Amino acid sequence: MSELAEIFREYGKEYRAKYEQRMPASHKVAMAAIEQCRTEQLGGHVYSCEQCEVSQYSYHSCRNRHCPKCQSQAGQVWLERQQELLLPTPYFLVTFTLPEPLRKIARGQQKVIYQLLFQTAAAALQELAQDPRFVGGQIGMVGVLHTWGRDLSYHPHVHFLVPGGGLSADGRQWLASRRTFLVHVRPLSKLFRAKFREALKKTELFNEVPWSVWHEAWVVHSKAVDNGQAALKYLAPYIFRVAISNKRIVKVAEGQVTFRYTPSGQKKSKLCTLPAEEFIRRFLQHVLPKGFVKVRYYGLFAPGQRQRFKQARQLLEAQIPVGSQPEPETTSTRAEDKPRQVSEWLCPECGQPMDRKKLKPFWPQAP
Repeated sequence: MSELAEIFREYGKEYRAKYEQRMPASHKVAMAAIEQCRTEQLGGHVYSCEQCEVSQYSYHSCRNRHCPKCQSQAGQVWLERQQELLLPTPYFLVTFTLPEPLRKIARGQQKVIYQLLFQTAAAALQELAQDPRFVGGQIGMVGVLHTWGRDLSYHPHVHFLVPGGGLSADGRQWLASRRTFLVHVRPLSKLFRAKFREALKKTELFNEVPWSVWHEAWVVHSKAVDNGQAALKYLAPYIFRVAISNKRIVKVAEGQVTFRYTPSGQKKSKLCTLPAEEFIRRFLQHVLPKGFVKVRYYGLFAPGQRQRFKQARQLLEAQIPVGSQPEPETTSTRAEDKPRQVSEWLCPECGQPMDRKKLKPFWPQAP
């Protein structure tokens, strides 16, 4: 099976030679990290059995958030840490998509545009939810930035996970939304567009935006996603999934990369073949700026609102009949489901513990 790291090692040098002067530092760092992940260049450990003369090497991971090898288990870890934010109520997934004319600007000004996307979408949703016709109280939101389409196209949007209801201003009442409806998306779209426009006016980028974008409909989507546990499981993959996993890469040959993807709304997968240079370009446009936070908490879920969040939880739990609370999901304790600890490396031949020796990073000498 071909891997992203192999593509970078084979074609990355040529790509950097051609575009290095225009590449953001975050792109260079991500490429180097993925190329070196779990290789001698990052060092590691060697485990040896003196009795059987068997050795096994374990090289360090790069831990870059865009590396497909390093992010495979991170979603489950995040999911376990979010249990304290669950509320016993139906949830909704509300998605705000950046219009096509703004995407070209976003590629070159990611920090500015992504920040505005988060801020204005969250503000619009909170403002409309305050309307008594919908919720009439303060809602909570977990927002996640997602930038790619399934064929690696550039499609920046934000998903907000929202409980179906909000806390009244005095904190004494939980105001439930309808079970399958949160807010109307048409006025939400207009409010989102207006807030984004006003925020963009405060930057130097406003004059670069085509005037027509302020007169077209902006895409906003809302759907019910069952209870909080189901909603978190739905959202977790969006947080730690990288633009493409290694298992989707089918073939790398003659300067071409072929990968598998499933078009939106379809069940049958297709193959996409791109020149290696274009494949690398598409992947790198989804690398986030250094330090940019792609998961954000608003309203009742904001760190400064934890007291009001506790009030909301107490009100909701008081509405649940005694004995009907669902059992919380627990983390598996089976040994085979846990990651292997360093001290648990056993010889594949005799089954005895293997000796562990640290390996220093190895950097080949330049020719």
